[in-house]
Amino acid sequence: MTVAQVEDILGEAGYLAKQQEGFVVRPSQIKMSQRIAETIAARKTLLVEAGTGTGKTFAYLVPALQSGAKVIISTGSRHLQDQLFKTDLPRLLAGLGPRPHALLKGRNNYLCLYRLEQTVEMYRWQLRMGFEDLDQVKAWSLTTDHGDVSSLAEVAEDAPVWSLVTSTADSCLGSACAHYENCFVAKARARAQEAQVVVVNHHLFFADAVMRDEGFAEILPQAEVIVFDEAHQLPDVASQFFGDMVSSRQILDLVRDSRTELAQAAADMGPMKEVLDAPDPAVALVRQAMGEAPRRGKFIDIDGAVQMPMQVLEQALKTLQELLKSQAERSRGLEKLAERSAGLLQGFSQLNHARQIADEVHWFEAFKQSWSLGITPLDVQKPFQDMMTAYPAAWILTSATLAVDGDFSYFARQLGLSSSDGEVFESPFDYAQQGLLYAPRNLPDPRQEDYLPRLVEEIRALLQASQGRAFLLFTSHRALRQAAELLKDLPWPVLVQGSQPRHSLLQAFREAGNAVLLGTGSFWEGVDVQGEALSLVVIDKLPFSSPGDPLLEARTAVIQQRGGSAFFELQLPEAIMSLKQGAGRLIRSITDRGVLVIADPRLYTQAYGRSIISALPRMARTHDRARVVEFFKEGSGASVSNRNGG
Repeated sequence: MTVAQVEDILGEAGYLAKQQEGFVVRPSQIKMSQRIAETIAARKTLLVEAGTGTGKTFAYLVPALQSGAKVIISTGSRHLQDQLFKTDLPRLLAGLGPRPHALLKGRNNYLCLYRLEQTVEMYRWQLRMGFEDLDQVKAWSLTTDHGDVSSLAEVAEDAPVWSLVTSTADSCLGSACAHYENCFVAKARARAQEAQVVVVNHHLFFADAVMRDEGFAEILPQAEVIVFDEAHQLPDVASQFFGDMVSSRQILDLVRDSRTELAQAAADMGPMKEVLDAPDPAVALVRQAMGEAPRRGKFIDIDGAVQMPMQVLEQALKTLQELLKSQAERSRGLEKLAERSAGLLQGFSQLNHARQIADEVHWFEAFKQSWSLGITPLDVQKPFQDMMTAYPAAWILTSATLAVDGDFSYFARQLGLSSSDGEVFESPFDYAQQGLLYAPRNLPDPRQEDYLPRLVEEIRALLQASQGRAFLLFTSHRALRQAAELLKDLPWPVLVQGSQPRHSLLQAFREAGNAVLLGTGSFWEGVDVQGEALSLVVIDKLPFSSPGDPLLEARTAVIQQRGGSAFFELQLPEAIMSLKQGAGRLIRSITDRGVLVIADPRLYTQAYGRSIISALPRMARTHDRARVVEFFKEGSGASVSNRNGG
């Protein structure tokens, strides 16, 4: 694809500029698109950092679509999947001409008619809180043609009913299912087989590429172009899928499904209650032995405390597996449950009896009422490279945060991509005029007890200047909860992560126009609020990983053993990339204005602070709160949408 062909679509006289109101021609978008076209033609690998506002989505969609190749686009979340499939692709295809394209999500995003039938039968005589949603799901099942549960807005995305009626690999009966001809998962896969462009997400991609778990592997070998958007997430996602994990939820789900199937297919059996009741209290005993929550650490730290309850749970699983195996011939459902219980028992037993080896981390994580056990490889370079070799294609990995001050070494090293080409395309935004970076000098060291109360005092003063309209981003749930309690009396709407589903909080924030949203984790990235509704972003601390994280500890030890600096090779680059994501929430269009506050005094008291500042957008900087007040008094003007696809 030539420069002229790219400009015919993205340039000043191109299709989008002529046909779509609000489209802004951006030289960086055109250059990025041409660079990707060259990579596709050469079947190579390219790392691309596209600054906010570059329009990276259209920059990779244009050459991918025009190549005529089979394209798989993997996004960082289901929300981004939907945006790409329902908004960005249709806008381009309206001018480029129709191309077969399909959306494919993980199994648990689709209604399973077999499980719905089972659940209705199981609960038809019971009145349980939360199951009023079941009638709505049943009615919707008669009219939906795709079964994507996100389209049933009347039932909350975290409603308990979904765990009972969505598809799972463990419960799928395949072609033996009475509902196979109407199976929503099978239909989605069929559409993906025929499409030129298939939109997936990272978890689905790896679940299938690594474990052949989602039926996507039959499509993957056809791919000639593979695009990872929000590629900065790949090292973490790859670590999850190249390792092993068992959770208390998997065990409890197995017990619940066994109760349902045995009640229907083996009701004439002798007493089964003792066998089915045994795993639940054993799961609770394991959780109790893990101590306080939330907590994450090395398994060796709790090995002695959990040894006895783990043995009790393992025996309960063995007894359940024997029961299911003895009844497997009675129904296809019991046969699947017998296979599932055998796999879960094997995984649990391996994790229970595993011993720490040099290139893996054996860890546990405790939540309020649940837990997980896992083994994660320290290095995913080889398995990731093996995966790329297995699927020879043009690989495009792009994000707004892949490089540290223009250097891709940290990201590339994690995936074995050090020899791959990389290029940074700067944001078209005028950060020096649109933004102000404020680093207050009056706050104590973040490790001191009075840090958070003092920070809250500072936040109150800043909110008076901004009149709400703020994201307050925290590095821990504990700090989030404490700040939410201290700020509950604000005169603006206060929205707190966890109080509502994420999409509901964002909708409420946009509609209010002057709200204050307190968040952590998921609100640091993948959130796009344009206009004056978001004019202040406060980051409480530099986002260094918890020193107690078992994976960080192990990787730190490896670097130190070879004489390297774990701080400069691992912790600082990781913190910079996270900070860039958080900072990127502020300026989302060419007319946005706002203040970014990094409250952590280490930004200017430590020498490494200069490296952090140099990696951030080139905003004007101040230590003076009066300058922040003045900035807001200058007025923000009208804001327009970014219409350039990402």
